[in-house]
Amino acid sequence: MPSDGAGGRLTSPAMLAIVGEAFLSRLAFGVMAFALPLYARSLGMELAEIAVLVSANMAVAILLKPYAGHLADRIGHKRGAVAAIAGRSLLTLLFAFAGTAWQLFGLQTARGVAKSLRDPSINALIAEHGGKRRVASAFAWYKTATSAAGALGKALAGVLLTLTASNFPQVFLAAFLLSILPLIAVVRWLPAAPPEAARDATARPPAGQGGTAGAAGMPPARLWPVMGLGFMLSGTANMLRSLFPILAVEYGGLSEAETGVLYLLATAVTLLAGPAFGWLSDNVSRKLVLMARGVANIAASAVYLLFPSFAGFAVGKAVDEAGKAAFNPAWGALMAEISGRDRASRGRTMGWLDAADDAGAIAGPLLAGLLWSVWGVGVLLAVRIGLAVATEVYAVLLFQPARRVLAAGNSEAAERSP
Repeated sequence: MPSDGAGGRLTSPAMLAIVGEAFLSRLAFGVMAFALPLYARSLGMELAEIAVLVSANMAVAILLKPYAGHLADRIGHKRGAVAAIAGRSLLTLLFAFAGTAWQLFGLQTARGVAKSLRDPSINALIAEHGGKRRVASAFAWYKTATSAAGALGKALAGVLLTLTASNFPQVFLAAFLLSILPLIAVVRWLPAAPPEAARDATARPPAGQGGTAGAAGMPPARLWPVMGLGFMLSGTANMLRSLFPILAVEYGGLSEAETGVLYLLATAVTLLAGPAFGWLSDNVSRKLVLMARGVANIAASAVYLLFPSFAGFAVGKAVDEAGKAAFNPAWGALMAEISGRDRASRGRTMGWLDAADDAGAIAGPLLAGLLWSVWGVGVLLAVRIGLAVATEVYAVLLFQPARRVLAAGNSEAAERSP
């Protein structure tokens, strides 16, 4: 990992390019995320079909990320990012010409392939360019940029659909034009690789002697405990993601307009809390930040359950978003630390860890929907509290004596607090 000199500053050209890519890519993605379900509905697709459609790209990405990460290690992380961003931009353009359900499913699947290459490549680039002592802050700014841009993109999509009288091809064309901008930022300002990474690639450990060398078909044993943690962290954090509007309206008694205001509040909290938790993770304690995430999940669920009102949900949503803001930099720093132990395979390691994170983001809402439909809101929120507690217990066990599993023979790394 580069030193914390010029290459590690968040104002360095490399990090500005990465954060700029995050903002611009998610701006285009926000437009697509808002417009695609509405377009699918206008084509006569059922709600269940739309639900599968919007999640198809993430499902494909989960399956392919480790292999795509391995490919990024072979061709270079910048080249992997450029190829993925260019491919996704082209696919966005093709949505403007898609007029049937099978075409939408085909394009969404292809977007999943691009996502599977982009995410490990970008995560590896953040780990390399973010600076060893500032890597959590680097991930925090990256995630903050994506969150803010995603909200802006959805708002922009609503405006574009209004101005074009719901002309979806024109909206998709606008998303395509936006998606070209991050490609320019990465190609123009992002270095290919720091010298340290190039040297590490020549010193890769042979298969079976540590690291992640060998076939990409299964993750090495040292990654399983951390993947489990990522799955649990992401699952509890995202349980209410897709159900929150329904929860606010049906259980909290809020209007749709009041619920929309809560999303604006969530964006403001993310903008403030993300960088703050990144700084805390880098300069105070990663354990403390991860614990804050768990406490936030527990507190928010309890507030939703006990105070179903606008004020209660406003407090709960703010606390929940603060918890998510705490999760992102701490988890990113942990991925950077673990993947840095075999930097020649950093992209593949990032792929496995990121796939576990994505799997939790899918499983959490599915479990929440099942709990709500069978046993009701009270059981859903109580189970979320229980899972958050279980996740904290697992994290404590993982980062105590069992942290030797993460070190995988690296005694110096095992002595560092997370």
